[in-house]
Amino acid sequence: MAAILEREIKLGFRDAEEARQAIMATGATALRGRRLQEDYLLDTADDTLRRRRCVLRVRLECGKTLLTFKGPVQSSPMKLREELETVVADGLLLLHVLEELGFRVWFRYEKYREEFAHEDVTIAIDETPVGTFVEIEGSEQGIDDMAAALARKPADYVTDSYRGLFVKHCQQHGLPLTDMLFEES
Repeated sequence: MAAILEREIKLGFRDAEEARQAIMATGATALRGRRLQEDYLLDTADDTLRRRRCVLRVRLECGKTLLTFKGPVQSSPMKLREELETVVADGLLLLHVLEELGFRVWFRYEKYREEFAHEDVTIAIDETPVGTFVEIEGSEQGIDDMAAALARKPADYVTDSYRGLFVKHCQQHGLPLTDMLFEES
């Protein structure tokens, strides 16, 4: 099986409506409507994956579950890493099986996601407890072109993970580091 490389950036936006209008003005087409994603990051008790700079994630959304492994971030002006992903029938059962195998959930986060497509990129509006971001995934040129169409330049690129953004948010606001969940959760 060949490795699949994921290439992406995030761009901060004031809110989802501003992001949606900017994306639609580029000629992008809607792919998937707004829905809640619940993400669980797992690792062993001795943090084997984090020490390797890897991620094991279980994502639940609309009755669908994705199991994702992400390798270490590679040197690039954009976030670039190996990604292996598969659909699983029962997410809660999968979490239980992984816990029985010695994995534990060490961080949970939520976001509302809406997706669009334009040429060779996928564009997502992510509403998170720490702000609204547009995530662009695809080829390097496609990402640069879409960012430019959104009136953004490489200096605006955010390559941090949502957990990394959450940690910074908590540090800046003197908040305890917990899971990144909406208050109504």
